[in-house]
Amino acid sequence: MIADVLAETTSRMTRAVDAAKEDFATVRTGRANPQMFQKVLVDYYGTPTPLAQLASLANPEARSLIITPYDKSALKAIEQAIRDMPNLGANPSNDGSIVRVTMPELTADRRKEYVKIVKAKGEDAKVHVRGIRRKAKDELDALKSELGEDEIARGEKELDALTRQHVDLIDDALKRKEAELLEV
Repeated sequence: MIADVLAETTSRMTRAVDAAKEDFATVRTGRANPQMFQKVLVDYYGTPTPLAQLASLANPEARSLIITPYDKSALKAIEQAIRDMPNLGANPSNDGSIVRVTMPELTADRRKEYVKIVKAKGEDAKVHVRGIRRKAKDELDALKSELGEDEIARGEKELDALTRQHVDLIDDALKRKEAELLEV
C-alpha cells in the first residue's frame, strides 16, 4: 500500500518537474527557439488553438524563426497572437506565405527581468511538488490504522527523500536556465 502511494507520488512529481522544464523553455533567451512559442494560442476561427497545430516552425538563424502556416488564411491571426504574447518581445512580419520573427537583442535589464520570471516559475513548481507531498502524506496517515506506525514513518522518510530529489531537479533546471539567460 505504501509502495502504491509512493509510486503514484513519484509519477506526479516527475510530471510536475517536466511541466516546470517546459515552462522554463517558454521564456526567451538571446536565441530564437521554437519552444518559446509552445504557449502561443492563435484565435483560429474563434477557437484558441496552439500555434504548433497551425504551422510548422523552423529556426534558420540564431535570432530568427520562420513560421509556415498550414492554412494561409491564418497568417494575420498568427502574427497578432505572437505580437500579443507577453514577455516575448518579438515583432513578427509576414510576406504573404510565411511569418518571419526576428528576436531583438536582450538588454542586461531585460535579462534580469527574465531571470526573475524564471525564478517565480521555479518557485511555483516547487510549491506544486510540495502540494503533491502533502497529499501523499495525508494518504499515508489514512493508512495508519491498517499498518504500523513504523511502516508509516519509513514511508514518510521515503516521501521526504522523493520530495527533496524532485525539488533539486527543479533547482538544477532553474540554474541552467538562469545561466542561459545571463549568457551574452
